[in-house]
Amino acid sequence: MSHYLAFDLGAESGRAILGTLDGGRLTIEELHRFANTPVRVFDALYWDTLRLWHEIQRGLAIAGRERRLRIDGIGIDTWGVDFALLGADGALADNPRHYRDARTSGVMQKVFDIVPRAEVFAQTGIQFMPINSLYQFYALKLAGSPALEAARTLLFMPDLLNYWLTGVARAELTIASTSQLYDPRKKTWARDLLERLGLPTGILPEIVAPGTRLGALLDSVADAAGLGAVPVYATGCHDTASAVAAVPADGANWCYISSGTWSLMGAELDEPVIDERVLAQNLTNEIGAGGKVRFLKNIAGLWLLQECRRAWALQGAEYTYEELVRLAGEAGPACALIDPDAFLEPGDMPRKIAEHCRARGLAPPETPGEFTRTILESLAERYRQVLESLEALTGRRFETIHIVGGGSRNALLNQLVADATGRTVIAGPSEATAIGNVLIQAIGAGELSGLEEARGVVRRSFGVEVYGGLGGGG
Repeated sequence: MSHYLAFDLGAESGRAILGTLDGGRLTIEELHRFANTPVRVFDALYWDTLRLWHEIQRGLAIAGRERRLRIDGIGIDTWGVDFALLGADGALADNPRHYRDARTSGVMQKVFDIVPRAEVFAQTGIQFMPINSLYQFYALKLAGSPALEAARTLLFMPDLLNYWLTGVARAELTIASTSQLYDPRKKTWARDLLERLGLPTGILPEIVAPGTRLGALLDSVADAAGLGAVPVYATGCHDTASAVAAVPADGANWCYISSGTWSLMGAELDEPVIDERVLAQNLTNEIGAGGKVRFLKNIAGLWLLQECRRAWALQGAEYTYEELVRLAGEAGPACALIDPDAFLEPGDMPRKIAEHCRARGLAPPETPGEFTRTILESLAERYRQVLESLEALTGRRFETIHIVGGGSRNALLNQLVADATGRTVIAGPSEATAIGNVLIQAIGAGELSGLEEARGVVRRSFGVEVYGGLGGGG
């Protein structure tokens, strides 16, 4: 029996999840949950970095001092693109910004004025989004950032926390590959691109593969937590990489949706696909576990519903997600569909959706149930469009769509996806990110041989729900 601790930092909360491997089966248990929300100061949006570090130490202490567990590994995952800058003394040069910070507004075009869009894509293979690390990095240069001037090391957010755990500063491959700073064909930093933009490349650390043992917990961290020299692994530090590693798929004719704040819909390939067709459809090539390429599309998933729920709460109307899904079912078919990717900035989402509809001559939703139904049907339609793109670009037909992550618990959305696409939807596990985090650690520790064996563990350990198209859900 072995115990691995996965820290999964999501858009609303972070969790310390204990994964126990025993006899080819995995069980998971939440040890600690804490808020993970950005902090606004004046017009800037920041990570609450030191608070998260405090909560990670608290999670370690629960495992060590309170539960007296023997931990065989520790891994951290979170979303892509955000990073920290360290000065010569190894301390933060500034508090890291959150990707929804407005500093990247208009920066993409300024990059393209120097390096054309097609050339950026040819070197990186990454979907164009204003939140990408490349534009955050260039925004610092445009602003004459003192932190950039002082920086000696750039670390993505999970890499920063791994550094604080071990003293080892490395960039994990899956998180680096999402940044638009990485060349997936050369398998190194896109140095030519960065140098043309006048960005410093000497601050980019060595890249390591998912499953790499970074080192043991620093004595000060281990002593405070009541743990020994526990190894820390660079797991699939990008949460989607960990989630995809936990897709309980067998065979080849499947694609996936990692469903949560964002919806990441894609296929697993052996090599990146970087050509004019992919550029035109704005898909992305990110690296996954086992040397696979996550060929996917980023879609602004359940973020819209999260923001609506937050807006209603501010007005004094508190709804659980279960209540909203029930109301959406009662509301019946949506009167209008929206483009989920038109809503990337926070704030008063119901008003924004209503205005979006009116501007297009569509009847806007009015009740919480109608708003929820509009969002879910619009997501299902977007998934259908992306499925068609994936099949056209790969020359494959995907008979099964695996939906993993928190959104896989949304039975109405799962059925709408099956109906819209005409494909079988297999939903679950909902804790795919933490599960994948644990399993990649176990691969790094030599307990599992690789991705195929890890997915076999998932199939044996966690149940799924199956939905057939056109109302044939199971």
